[in-house]
Amino acid sequence: MPRTLSASDMVTPGSLSPPPTESTEGEQAGQPLLDGAPSSASLDTLIQHLVPTADYYPEKAYIFTFLLSSRLFIEPRELLARVCHLCIEQEQLDKPVLDKARVRKFGAKLLQLLAEWTETFPRDFEEESTIGHLTDVVGRIAPCDETYGNRMHQLLQTLHQKLASLGQGPEGLVGADKPISYRTKPPASIHRELLGVCSDPYTLAQQLTHVELERLRHIGPEEFVQAFVNKDPLEGTKPRFNDKTNNVEAYVKWFNRLCYLVATEICMPAKKKQRAQVIEFFIDVARECFNIGNFNSLMAIISGMNMSPVSRLKKTWAKVKTAKFFILEHQMDPTGNFCNYRTALRGAAHRSLTAHSSREKIVIPFFSLLIKDIYFLNEGCANRLPNGHVNFEKFLELAKQVGEFITWKQVECPFEQDPSITHYLHTAPIFSEDGLYLASYESESPENQTEKERWRSLRSSILGKT
Repeated sequence: MPRTLSASDMVTPGSLSPPPTESTEGEQAGQPLLDGAPSSASLDTLIQHLVPTADYYPEKAYIFTFLLSSRLFIEPRELLARVCHLCIEQEQLDKPVLDKARVRKFGAKLLQLLAEWTETFPRDFEEESTIGHLTDVVGRIAPCDETYGNRMHQLLQTLHQKLASLGQGPEGLVGADKPISYRTKPPASIHRELLGVCSDPYTLAQQLTHVELERLRHIGPEEFVQAFVNKDPLEGTKPRFNDKTNNVEAYVKWFNRLCYLVATEICMPAKKKQRAQVIEFFIDVARECFNIGNFNSLMAIISGMNMSPVSRLKKTWAKVKTAKFFILEHQMDPTGNFCNYRTALRGAAHRSLTAHSSREKIVIPFFSLLIKDIYFLNEGCANRLPNGHVNFEKFLELAKQVGEFITWKQVECPFEQDPSITHYLHTAPIFSEDGLYLASYESESPENQTEKERWRSLRSSILGKT
């Protein structure tokens, strides 16, 4: 049986051997925080466990888990300031004479921590003050080892390159946020159809995978947590997007755009035979997405074909061989909390772990469901226990889910990009919702009173007809 990825697949945690510190009330000195048992601690203690010493370095799993979740309690820039202060205080880096042998042992561990932090959460260092903290603490240890200055310079150079890359955003980000929308069918002379750009389902599935991985690359792990920071309780069960979660929001908008693009391409042709051909084409594309492991595009295509303006085209669907479509629908059936999809996802994750080629490593989850899972994990467990301690067990589970995603999004796309196809996917005009209904009614006349009334209303508002 394929197994679900665990925290131990993401990293290699063991029992944490904390640095020697005094016990705080309600806590035992040396209490392991990654032994698989329920665990909690005060925020101060958790911060202390993050700080390396000459003889101690935190587990990789702990670093990721705490840096991911700590922003629910403390701003990253403030956390960095406290870590640097503790380093200076514990290692007595403010003294005129330093213990060079001890500082050398500590310095290597400090630089390792800073490298992991800047690599995984580069956006934590966008503010100039954070760079000041880094250069200050490293400047204090630099006289003890001439390599420290060079390593710090290299770290900052890599960080700036990473931030510059992330700042560029994926292709079509702005265009996908505000796509051009048709309200009526345009003349055939000015509209390009997708099948005229790409007629091979396998090729389109590959190009969709390119788009998905490019957009996923820009989503930082912290964005999953930032969506829930200071969430307005009046907003109900929706995550709160803000300027720190714009890549997550853009990715959700890409999914919606792909749904509408599929529906637009189906509703656009005037003849039902052509519409049926487009539907069968997208069924084949969806099947290839499933085989690749691109579940997000798969779900967007199925959702587009299930939109009411498309699903009501009974005469069109009568000409479609639907057996393959029903199989794909079954795989993405929401029944049992998407149990069929989750089984397929576990299979893809297992294939990725044992992959012999880059193609087998691809796992692109149905993103909206991943967001929902993380949201309900956040809502279902308290961040703090009644004694005020941080519920670290909750954040280990959060780190497990986000860690899986981080592993998947780092896979390099093995398929050669076709700019003409990806450009079309990003920029092709799509119908608005009203436009889809109007195109659908023009293709196959309204069948009942409700549809007839809606059609008259749409023609009146869009075409100015009575």
